[in-house]
Amino acid sequence: MMFFDWFMLGLRISCAVSVVMHVLLTRREPSTAIGWIGITVLMPFTGFVLYLMFGVNRVRRLAQRLTRNMSWGGGVPKTRWQYTVSGPMMPLAHMMGQLTERHVVDGNKVDILHDGDQAYPLMLETIASARTSVFLCSYIFRGDGIGMQFVDALVAAHARGVEVRVITDGIGGGYFLAPACKALRRHGVPVGRFMHSLLPWRMPFINLRNHRKILIVDGNIGFMGGINIGDENLVKKQPPYPVSDTHFRLGGPIIRQLTEAFTRDWAFVTGENLAGPEYFPEIDAAGKIPMRIVTAGPDSDLEKIEFAMLQALALSRSSVSLMTPYFLPGARLRTELSLAAIRGVKVDIVLPLVSNHRLIDLASREDISLLIQAGCRVWYAPPPFNHSKLMSVDGLWAFVGSSNLDIRSLRLNFEINLEVYDQDFAVEIDSVIMAHAGKRVTHYDLDRRSLPVRLRDAAIRLGSPYL
Repeated sequence: MMFFDWFMLGLRISCAVSVVMHVLLTRREPSTAIGWIGITVLMPFTGFVLYLMFGVNRVRRLAQRLTRNMSWGGGVPKTRWQYTVSGPMMPLAHMMGQLTERHVVDGNKVDILHDGDQAYPLMLETIASARTSVFLCSYIFRGDGIGMQFVDALVAAHARGVEVRVITDGIGGGYFLAPACKALRRHGVPVGRFMHSLLPWRMPFINLRNHRKILIVDGNIGFMGGINIGDENLVKKQPPYPVSDTHFRLGGPIIRQLTEAFTRDWAFVTGENLAGPEYFPEIDAAGKIPMRIVTAGPDSDLEKIEFAMLQALALSRSSVSLMTPYFLPGARLRTELSLAAIRGVKVDIVLPLVSNHRLIDLASREDISLLIQAGCRVWYAPPPFNHSKLMSVDGLWAFVGSSNLDIRSLRLNFEINLEVYDQDFAVEIDSVIMAHAGKRVTHYDLDRRSLPVRLRDAAIRLGSPYL
């Protein structure tokens, strides 16, 4: 018995020491480090298991191993479309160039698409016209009515010799049942499921999701934004739980960067390197709008979308408009939003009156209160629930894509956004955002909560990184 007691004591100490050492070497935020150390010291075995599941970033090592010898089919070299930004947003453009190693490229066009009612017919039509390749990535890909229309279109493209590749998230695409994926595979369409496994030792990846929505056809037409594939996005058909959203159709040299983002994800999921002119063709100008793709994720792109927002807020001088379905911005973004409002910038934040994640709605109230105190204006958008992720600064720069304004999206998910350095587009995005500004949130709305309700909201907020 004495031997067993000493053995268990040694095992507890080993678990605690190993976690403490790893935390000290890898965790950058003191509060997070202290939390992990505290849990592990108090509960060595439980803390050790939880840290293995949620605290260790294996994704970066996995990405480096899988992509070490990948060429990305031509990557994103300097081209005649490289654009030099001047004016107030020049520091932002320079910083993001250093951070992303991607250029702002000219010669592009972008069309704003509202809800699946506008986006899906154009996406399906574009897939039907494909001659060489179709790349599709969607966080959610349902096997419902519209989902099976996409399946049929992809299968038909594959049958006529088009190179089709599809990525769905291992959770969002259906963890146990994934009828769309199964239907595609039955017809020989290559499908990659992002971090999906029923094996217990692979379960730590359950918290890291691919939240990107990308469609690229023939290397020269692209779609991206916030819309998943599901009947709930067909708002005009009045589904039981409608989800309004915003998507974007792109044309021009920017498609090369969008394709590069997809091929990196495909290599990460399957190990296959998609290279060659059939995937990266030469692209002519389609318009006159300068833009750049920004990817973020816990592999090698950590926090790049958040850094773009922080720098844009720091440069803002007249107006900032934000629209997001979920609002848990974290201390850094909350501080920059507050500072912008304090120095006289008109800051408008539009949130859904009720989202499809009730816990996030409750947890966000403290952040909303602090921002209202700083002078920000917070608005609730009336139903249906709006899933759009939009940002406009000074009517000069817009930032749109898949990233929500919450810690999960900014730190854990794999996301993709689009920087647009164009006054007309930035003003249009600002108009879209403010068109959804319904009821303005006041201190009275938040202060009248009872003490039990305020305690509940504050307790839920503690779990904000994982909501």
